[in-house]
Amino acid sequence: MIEFSNDDILQIEQHGLTPDAVAAQLDAFARGFAFSDIVAPATAGDGVIQLDAEMRRHYIDIYEQYQRTHSVVKFVPASGAATRMFRDLFEFLNTGARNTVTDAVLNNLSRFAFYDDLKKFLPDTPTDTDIIERIVTDAGLNYGHMPKALIKFHRYADGARTALAEHLDEGAEYARGADGVNIHFTVSPEHRAGFEELLHRLVPEYSARYGVQYNIELSYQKSSTDTIAVNPDNTPFRDADGRLLFRPAGHGALIENLNEIDADLIFIKNIDNVCAASHRGDTIEYKSALAGYLVMLQSKIFDYLNNTTAPLGDVIQFINDNLGVRLSRDATRADCNRILSRPLRVCGVVRNTGAPGGGPFWVRAADGTISLQIVESAQIAPDARDIMNTSQYFNPVDLVCATRDASGRHIDLIQFVDENTGFISEKSAGGRPLRAMERPGLWNGAMAGWNTVFIEVPPTTFTPVKVVADLLSAPHINV
Repeated sequence: MIEFSNDDILQIEQHGLTPDAVAAQLDAFARGFAFSDIVAPATAGDGVIQLDAEMRRHYIDIYEQYQRTHSVVKFVPASGAATRMFRDLFEFLNTGARNTVTDAVLNNLSRFAFYDDLKKFLPDTPTDTDIIERIVTDAGLNYGHMPKALIKFHRYADGARTALAEHLDEGAEYARGADGVNIHFTVSPEHRAGFEELLHRLVPEYSARYGVQYNIELSYQKSSTDTIAVNPDNTPFRDADGRLLFRPAGHGALIENLNEIDADLIFIKNIDNVCAASHRGDTIEYKSALAGYLVMLQSKIFDYLNNTTAPLGDVIQFINDNLGVRLSRDATRADCNRILSRPLRVCGVVRNTGAPGGGPFWVRAADGTISLQIVESAQIAPDARDIMNTSQYFNPVDLVCATRDASGRHIDLIQFVDENTGFISEKSAGGRPLRAMERPGLWNGAMAGWNTVFIEVPPTTFTPVKVVADLLSAPHINV
């Protein structure tokens, strides 16, 4: 059992943690996390629903009626820096060796939405190093240290738009509820001022453009969700001053932020998954259809919860056919009510046209229950890779959520987290190796106890910007 000094305890408590909680994290490092027991991939007709045009129109109509009288929130994780987006450019600065991304940037510089801003920092005859340095460092745009939300993604006739601006624009298209367009961004403290400055300028403009009221909220990932870092031998990692090192525990920690949102319906979409407006038709259609399907399904769930005379066999059949859970025929009414009372999510999934990996699977829990889950590649055991290799879909983080019970009360989402899922990765600090822990991911372990529905969506709805050269692809060029 590790013994913490008084200084350690003070540092732990300043993080909003307790010594017992940190000791439990150390135990998890030593124990590791079990692989997910995947039974089979979710496939079309067996875990994945396909909607034809008539069905989509039906569910869109349901959602359009619903949003007139209910609150809707668009939840956008946006706190991470864009370091990985510009990793290849940093590599060029460190080694001097050009790579495919560096070539794409240098050969297409004028096509980027941020080019006009960049020119202000360039010397008259810039070298390749001058250009890359002015993009990623504080000698210029400093994009390598900024959040993706504040980076100019797309060029329009009336100017360039940041990723944040595209979410405002997109939100007005499908996330308008009875009380306006509510968007919640998670941000890092050091970049909050940048968000507020941009929002102060953009919100009045977009409000006038669409004739809507925007209600914007910003929140931080809670320090109480941080995890301690350890040495390779799983003892606490300490910096040069002897202090413990804590690290943000990944996007799964954002379940705490999501849990504080009080709304009837919540969309979740990553900050970088936006396309230019001229390519957005499928996104608006399918987001609205997914929302309508969720509204329909939630209504049926509430009917079963409120109708205590419904035959038990019918309730079991409804759960098995609709909620991504395989209940046995001897399940009790209490078993059914427990399942029906869980939070609900409808997730868009995209056909896997590349190498199979993480995505939607049927998974067996410790108690033997088989349910639909989103599983990351790192959660899949080597001897289960043959199952993974037959997967047809992957998860583009396209979620619509319902977090109220049949009485209209907010459900405590923390009760549905599987704390036994997580990741341990190898990192470094100050040139020394360390091991870091991520809490259960937001859309896998943190939502493991939710009712889950998968609906196929087209690849045109999935246009993330993982590296800067992605901004040169067709979905990011407005026409």
